[in-house]
Amino acid sequence: MERFKFLRFFSFRTQLDFLPSSNPVRENLINGANTDTNGEHRDGFFSNLVYGFLRRFKSGSKLSSPVRYLEKIDGGSKTEEEEKVYSWLYALARSEIYMAFEYVRSTERGLSFTEAEKRLKENGPNTPLEYTFPSSWHLLWSAFFHPFNIILIVLSALSYITSDNPNGCIMLILVFISVSLRFYQEYGSSKAAMQLSEYVRSPVKVQRCAGRVVQTELIVQVDQRDVVPGDIVIFEPGDLFPGDVRLLTSKHLVVSQSSLTGESWPTEKTADAREDRSTPLLELKNICFMGTNVVSGTGTGLVVSTGSKTYISAVFSTIGKHKPADSFEKGIRHISYVLVGVMLLVVTIMILVEYFTFYDLSESTLFGISVACALTPQMLPLIINTSLAKGALAMARERCIVKSLSAIRDMGSMDILCIDKTGTLTMNRAIMVNHLDSWGAPREKVLHFAFLNSYFKSDQKYPLDDAILAFVYTNGYRFQPSKWRKTDEIPFDFMRRRVSVILETESNPEGRNIQPFYRFIITKGALEDVLKVCSYVENVDMGEITAVSAEHHHRILNVVEELRNEGLRIIGVAIKNLQQTKISKQNMENEDDVESDMVFLGVIAFFDPPKDSAKEALWRLAEKGVKAKVLTGDSLSLAIKICKEVGIRTTHVTTGPELEQLNQEAFHEKVKKATVLARLTPSQKLRVVQSLQSVGNHVVGFLGDGINDSLALDAANVGISVDSAASVAKDLADIILLEKDLNVLVAGVEQGRLTFGNTMKYIKLSVIANLGSVVSLFIVTLVLRFEPLTPIQLLVQNFLYSVGQIAIPWDRMEEDYVKIPQKWSVKSLPMFILWNGPVCTLCDVATLLFVWFYYSSGGRLDESFFRSAYFIQGLLMQTLIFHLIRTEKIPFIMEIASWPVLASTVVISAIGIAIPFSIIGDFMGFTDLPLSYFGFLVVLFVGYFTVGQIVKRIYIMVYKKWL
Repeated sequence: MERFKFLRFFSFRTQLDFLPSSNPVRENLINGANTDTNGEHRDGFFSNLVYGFLRRFKSGSKLSSPVRYLEKIDGGSKTEEEEKVYSWLYALARSEIYMAFEYVRSTERGLSFTEAEKRLKENGPNTPLEYTFPSSWHLLWSAFFHPFNIILIVLSALSYITSDNPNGCIMLILVFISVSLRFYQEYGSSKAAMQLSEYVRSPVKVQRCAGRVVQTELIVQVDQRDVVPGDIVIFEPGDLFPGDVRLLTSKHLVVSQSSLTGESWPTEKTADAREDRSTPLLELKNICFMGTNVVSGTGTGLVVSTGSKTYISAVFSTIGKHKPADSFEKGIRHISYVLVGVMLLVVTIMILVEYFTFYDLSESTLFGISVACALTPQMLPLIINTSLAKGALAMARERCIVKSLSAIRDMGSMDILCIDKTGTLTMNRAIMVNHLDSWGAPREKVLHFAFLNSYFKSDQKYPLDDAILAFVYTNGYRFQPSKWRKTDEIPFDFMRRRVSVILETESNPEGRNIQPFYRFIITKGALEDVLKVCSYVENVDMGEITAVSAEHHHRILNVVEELRNEGLRIIGVAIKNLQQTKISKQNMENEDDVESDMVFLGVIAFFDPPKDSAKEALWRLAEKGVKAKVLTGDSLSLAIKICKEVGIRTTHVTTGPELEQLNQEAFHEKVKKATVLARLTPSQKLRVVQSLQSVGNHVVGFLGDGINDSLALDAANVGISVDSAASVAKDLADIILLEKDLNVLVAGVEQGRLTFGNTMKYIKLSVIANLGSVVSLFIVTLVLRFEPLTPIQLLVQNFLYSVGQIAIPWDRMEEDYVKIPQKWSVKSLPMFILWNGPVCTLCDVATLLFVWFYYSSGGRLDESFFRSAYFIQGLLMQTLIFHLIRTEKIPFIMEIASWPVLASTVVISAIGIAIPFSIIGDFMGFTDLPLSYFGFLVVLFVGYFTVGQIVKRIYIMVYKKWL
C-alpha cells in the first residue's frame, strides 16, 4: 500500500513555473524544446497575453470554470504545464550527469544546508498548499444561487407580504430541499479532492554538505516536504521518490510505476542510460517519477522537480476541478431564464391590465403574484431530486452505491462506456492453457519441470504458480513430487525475473539411471531472462540437446510472438543437470554461475479469461445504444484477444505511443474510430475521454479501479468504480459497484433513462400547462373585464396541481424509450411547446365561450359561477394533460400510466370537483355547478385528447423527419 502514498503529493495549481525561478539554463532548455514542435506553441505575443489574462481572471472563480476545464480539452496536444515538464525531463534524460548538476545548480556533494533552506523559501514546501479549495460558504452560495431558487424566494417573500403564509412556507421548504441536496453533492466532491491533497510526512535520506572551509558530505533525514530541487536522495526498496529524479547511481534498480501506467509489472531503471526524445517519457531509464516506488535495488538520484512542477502534479492537476454543466443542466438554466423573462413580462402586463380595469393596486399586485406562482414550476427541484433518489435506491438493490445523484440522470444519456479490461471484462486471474517446447509442440516434460518448480519453491507463491498447480491436479497428471527433495533455492527478484530450485531424485527423469541420485536446477520466469542463461535447447523428437543457435533463438521468439498475439502471457522453463562432484563445490551465493549453461525446455502459456457475464452485458448495452471502448495500460495484443472474446470489434485499434505522435485533428479522428486503445498513460486516458466529450459530443462513462484511472474518472460524465478499487478511484467515482459485473450498469442505464424521461415529462407538463394557463388568464381577463380566478382560488388550484405531480417519479417509460440514449434537445422542447401549447389555450377559450353563451343571462355572466367552472376545468386540464404528453401512444387505451400516477390523477381530480360544492368552496367564493357543465367537460376532454393526439402525431412526424 506504500505506493499509493503518491496521491498525497498531488498539486492542483494551474500555473507551473520551474524552480529555481532564476535559472536561465533551464528556461532556455524548455523554450528551445517548445519551439521545436512544428510551431505549435508559437501563437504570438498577443494571444499568449490574452490567454494569460483570462487564466488570471478566472483563477479566483469557482471550480466549475469552463476556462479551466478547456485548458485540457484540446485532445492530442499537451497542456502548457505538461509541455514544460516533458521538455525539462527529456533535457535531463539526454544529458550527462555533470550537465544535470549544472541544470539544477547543484554539486556532486549535494546542497549546503544554507542553500537548501534558501531554495525551500523560494520554492515553498514540497506540498500542494498553493491550491485553494472552496469553502463551505462558497459551496453553499453556489448551491443557493439558482434561478428557480431565486424565483421561489422572491415569490415567497411577496406571499408573506400579502398574508399568503401557507404558500410562502411551501416555497421556502422547496428551496431548502433543493439547496441542501445540491450542497451535499458539491461538498462531497470537494472533500474527495481535498483528501487527495492531504500530505503524509515521511523521512527522506538526502546528501547535504556542511563546513565553511572544508565541506563534509553528510547523509541526513529530512521531511519529504523539505526536499528541494538540487538535493541528492538515497533510496532503497520500499522508498517513494519525493520528486522527479535524475538517477546518478543504480544497482539492480527496479521501480514500480503502476500509479502512472496501470501496469503491475515493474520497470528496470539505470543511471548509465542515455535517452532521446523518441523514447516515451514513462519509459525513460534514467528518470524516476514522483509517486513511484522502489521495488528492489538501491541507488542515488538528483531531485530535478518538486511539488507542483513534477510530472505527476502536472498530469493530475485537473482533479477536483468540476466539469462544465452538461446539456441537461444548461437546458434547465435556459428554461429558467426564459420563464423568468416571460414571468416578468406577463405579470407586469397582468398587473397593469388589472389596475387599469379596477384601479385597485393592492388587489392587482396580489393577482400578479398569484399569476407568477402559477407560472413557476415550483416542484421542478423536488421532482428532479426525487426521481434521482428513486433511481439511486433502485440501483442500490442491484448492489451499487450512488454517490452523485446527477450521475443517475447522466447514465440515461450515456452513449459511450470506456472500460479497463482488467477485472472488468476478465476474471483478473491467470489460467494455464498450454505447455509447449521450443518448436511450439505440446510437451509434458515442460509441464513436469514447471510443476516441480512451483511445487517446491518456498518463496511467496504467485498466481502463476497456483495456475500451474491447478492445471496439473485438474487434468490428472501424476508427477509424484514425493520422489523429489529440494536442496536449495534462488528466490525470485525483479532484476533477474526468474526463480530457481535445486532438486534431487533417485531416478533420472530423462530415463537413464546410471547414478545413485541426480540433481537438477529448474528455472522458470520471464522468457527473455530465462533465455539469457540458456546455452542449449532440447530437441525431444531427435532425442538430443544442441547448442542454441541464432536460428533456434529466432524460432522461439516467433512461437512466443504468435502466442502473445493471441493475448497469452508466457514464461520460460529451463533445467540443468548438476553432477554430484560439481554441485558440492558450487558457491550458491554466486547466482550467475549456478544459473548458466542451462537447457531451454519450452514455455508455459497463461490466459486471463473473460467473464461469462461480460459478453452478455456488452451485448445488452449495445442494444441500448451504449458503445464500449477499452482503455487500458496493458499491451495491445492482450487487449485485442480479450475484446474478441467478449464481442468488441477490433477493426480500429491504437496505442498510447501512436496517439502521442498525432496532431490534434488526427488524434480526435483516431479516438473517434478506435474501439481498443492500449498502453495508455493516465493523461492519455483523460484526453481520450475529453475528446469524446468535446469533439464527439458524447456523454461518456468511465469504469476504472486504479490510481491511474483517477483523471479519467474525474473528467467523465459518469465515473464508475468498484468496491475493491484504490481509495482515490472510489473518492472520485460517482457510482461504486459492489460487484465487478457490467450487468449492473445495464440496470443503471435503464434507471437513468427512466429518471431522465420522467423529469422531461414534468418539464413539458409544467411549461405547457403553466404557459397555456397564463395566456388563457390574460385572454379571459381582457374579454370578461374581471379576474377569472381570485388570487386565493388561483393559488389553491396551483397547489393541488403541484401536489398531484409528486407521483411523476414513480411513472414508467415505454419500452422503446429506454432503448436509446436520451439527451436534452435544444430544438425538441420549444417545438413541443409551439405545437401543443395552443391546444391547451384553445380548450380554455372553448370553456369561456361555452359558459358565456350557455349560462350567461342578458349578456352578463355571474362571476362566482364562471370562476367555479373555470377552476374545475383548469385543474382537470392540468391534471389530465400529463397522460397525453407522457406517451406517443393513445393514452388510457394503448398505454396506461403507473398506478401511483393514476391514483394521483383520480384523487386530485375528485378534490378539485368537490371543492366548489363544499364549505371550503363557499369560503373561497365558489358556487354549485349544474350537471350539464360536467357533460360539457366530458365532451371537451374527449375532443382535447383527440385533437391533442392528432397534433402530437403530426409533431412527431415533422420533428423526426426534418429536425
